[in-house]
Amino acid sequence: MLKFPLISKSRKIDRLIEEQGKKSSTVTVTKQKPRVTGNEIEEEEETEEYQDQQDEEEEDRYQISLQDFPGGSDAFETAAKFCYGVKIDLSSSTVVPLRCAAEFLEMTDEYSEDNLISKTERFLSQSVFKSLKASIKALKSCESVMTLAESLGIVERLIDSIALRASSTDPTLFGWPVNDGIVEAKGASAQALWNGIETGLRRKALARTSNVESWFEDLALLSLPLFKRLISTLKRRDLSPEVIESCLMCYAKKYIPGTSRSNRKPSSSLAAAITESEQRELLETIISNLPLEKTHSSSSTATRLLFGLLRTANILNASESSKAALEKKIGFQLEQATLDDLLIPSYSYLNETLYDVDCIERILGYFLDGLEERNAAGIEAENEGNNDNIINSSRLPALMLVGKLIDGYLSEIASDANLKPEKFYNLAISLPDQARNFDDGLYRAVDVYLKAHPWIPESEREKICGVLDCQKLTLEACTHAAQNERLPLRAVVQVLFFEQLQLRHAIAGTLLAAETAPMNAGRLSGTRRDDDEEEKQQQQDEEEREAMSRGEQGSTTWRAAVRENQVLRLDMDSMRTRVHQLERECSTMKKVIQKIEKENPRGSGWRGSLNKRLGCKFKTQVCDSHESTVTETRRRRHHHHQE
Repeated sequence: MLKFPLISKSRKIDRLIEEQGKKSSTVTVTKQKPRVTGNEIEEEEETEEYQDQQDEEEEDRYQISLQDFPGGSDAFETAAKFCYGVKIDLSSSTVVPLRCAAEFLEMTDEYSEDNLISKTERFLSQSVFKSLKASIKALKSCESVMTLAESLGIVERLIDSIALRASSTDPTLFGWPVNDGIVEAKGASAQALWNGIETGLRRKALARTSNVESWFEDLALLSLPLFKRLISTLKRRDLSPEVIESCLMCYAKKYIPGTSRSNRKPSSSLAAAITESEQRELLETIISNLPLEKTHSSSSTATRLLFGLLRTANILNASESSKAALEKKIGFQLEQATLDDLLIPSYSYLNETLYDVDCIERILGYFLDGLEERNAAGIEAENEGNNDNIINSSRLPALMLVGKLIDGYLSEIASDANLKPEKFYNLAISLPDQARNFDDGLYRAVDVYLKAHPWIPESEREKICGVLDCQKLTLEACTHAAQNERLPLRAVVQVLFFEQLQLRHAIAGTLLAAETAPMNAGRLSGTRRDDDEEEKQQQQDEEEREAMSRGEQGSTTWRAAVRENQVLRLDMDSMRTRVHQLERECSTMKKVIQKIEKENPRGSGWRGSLNKRLGCKFKTQVCDSHESTVTETRRRRHHHHQE
């Protein structure tokens, strides 16, 4: 009874049964009749045996074998239900195997009207190809029937559908990093409550969150060959680099362990069964497809994942070209990195240091090369008449961020006893002067290095301290450096010299401003009064209305003069306060210098050593040069107030 519904829908089953019937009719089988004996029991047994043979022959006539059936028993069961008229439910995960099974059974419309092939094709066109998520799930189901799906062109159509839908979908769904977008959406959804009542904004935020999560989760389920084909198609269609980078990063997080310091295990259970060579192939595939240029959606999370990939590439011993491409990619967005990202352990036996300093040097070199390219592009734009303020404004903050980052990195690696002075020196001077407003962070790194390497000679100490610009040290750093016994004498003298020079200029400038401010204020008010009198004399013959207007202007000018005098008085008070502060700082410096003289009594103290080394004389009483001037100025002010 089973054969007739199947025959009515499947040409292949009909043909196989027909061929089986022809084979059985051509075969002649000689049956042996039962012997006639007097034993009735033997006759009954032989009769039953003869009947069983006939039944078996009848079954053998219509028994067929379907080798390598696409989709397995589940697909055949669904096809058989369709032949018997049972309603079947199609989905994006089952339609491709069922389409391949229908092709294998030759269930065409020519053989039977409204057959399974047309039904599955209609579902693909109307439901699967119009949805991005459905197309990804259908592409995943092609892995079990890859050969037949390729010959039918289903794989190619699904990849084209995904690429088309990805390029036409809202770009905000693909913003990297995915987790940041999800957190922002959840934060927005949490705020979109009014007195505990859900609003439309909350529903939209939750829908956006689910779309982002499900889309990337489905994409990461694809096998590596299908994923590579999909990425190649996306790149050929000139899809935005943000979308491609997001896809690659999400796939890497699922199958490559070690991309995050917080979670060393892969997020997929299937990744545990992947061998080391397969992980290396996957990693190199992801790196080779990453967009080299910096994307607009680059963030600290994306940069952290890139550093995780670099650490994994070192562990898996990936190719040098892959490592170089990844380092270059990181270098173009180094300002987004954190200090924890830069602390890459040294996995090579050739490196004696704890961290891979050479790798950071190469990344920093790529960053500086990128800045030079952007600067050259800004010069070209300026020559063409375009405004390059945007380029310069984005260049300087990035450089200063990297400068602060490198100073922190130097402080971390300075305590490594195996770090050579040349390594430390080369990394410290690799940045231009514009990268640091102050050298306090660099001074801290130098101090840590000298403390961890007390055995280095004096010449190396002076070379290490040569990376510092004493004019960029703050007062706190100068005070610490002046009392730092680890610094060489030359460095201490330079710090003291520049600090005293700054104090001298500051005091002189403050006193000059304090003396000239009252004179300028009186001259300004006198000039304004003369101008007012001249205006009044010139306009005596004007009409009464103009006279009234002139009176209003005079009162306004007088109020402005009074206001400016008040501002000048406040400025003088603040300058007087600053002078007091500078005097206290100067007295502190004098005490420090006296302490140094007491500690070095031999050889006429540190001044004699300085004269021998630098060939110059240094006056200790720098701050006393203006002491009499300050006293006289105070006396004149006091006498002026008494008058």
